[in-house]
Amino acid sequence: MTINKELSAFLHERFPNVKCALDYKTPFGCLVAIALSAQTTDKSVNKVTPILFNKYKDAHELSLANQSDVEDIIKPLGLYKNKARNIISLARDIDTLYNGEIPLNVDDLTKLSGVGTKTAGVFLLEIANVPAIPVDTHVHRVSDRLGYSKPSMDAYDLQLKLQKQFPKEEWGFMHHALIHFGREICHAKNPCCEECPLHGYCSYFKKTSSIKGK
Repeated sequence: MTINKELSAFLHERFPNVKCALDYKTPFGCLVAIALSAQTTDKSVNKVTPILFNKYKDAHELSLANQSDVEDIIKPLGLYKNKARNIISLARDIDTLYNGEIPLNVDDLTKLSGVGTKTAGVFLLEIANVPAIPVDTHVHRVSDRLGYSKPSMDAYDLQLKLQKQFPKEEWGFMHHALIHFGREICHAKNPCCEECPLHGYCSYFKKTSSIKGK
């Protein structure tokens, strides 16, 4: 069995019903939640977004927000000053460029403040069911260790490479399952290697096993 088939089989067995861990009720809520999720946990984002969207119902209302008020709401996330400024700018772009309607294509999405190809890909996967394997830090780390990439590889280039390795109908599942794999097993530090059957492909396991064996 190839690495692709072994990885896919393991992920299906371990995370059969995996889905996005961010809570949202509207496309705008989804996009802002994705933007807020950088360098923090989805659980933390899910605690502040209900408060945020109870006060600011849509892009127009958030575009007019006082930054310090937004900072107070999202302060538990860390980097809250930058994130507050960014989501207000994002809301303003949606309101002025697209009349409050979020576009459903990568080219227009990436014209919005703070929206790169990864954020656009995650948003389109969630809202429009557009197949993709957007790459975050967890997906990148797992891919590096299993030989699909190197740490220096651009995230979008890795996305395209991964999409060539797996059937299109698997892309959305692989995106979510790889994230959960990275969060629950393949941690950046002290990964749970005993729970992973992919040792034969893993550079981290080979390196640490070699060191321990000396």
